[in-house]
Amino acid sequence: MPKYYEDKEEDGRACGGVREDLRQCLLESPCVLQENKSPKQCLREGHCRSLQITFFACKRSMLDTRARFRGRKGY
Repeated sequence: MPKYYEDKEEDGRACGGVREDLRQCLLESPCVLQENKSPKQCLREGHCRSLQITFFACKRSMLDTRARFRGRKGY
């Protein structure tokens, strides 16, 4: 289960759960903790790639007119 659901208040923004999980994944990655790089640099290097793809799909589904019927992707 994603960390978003454990003891956190509801984020009203679209794709808030995926955004929070991506942020936590980057901040807890060895790239940030051990190599002292910025989260933006670690994201470019490919860390937390699956969450990045899920976040992109969620944001893209907001622009898709079919999403009115199917709902947003992500969680």
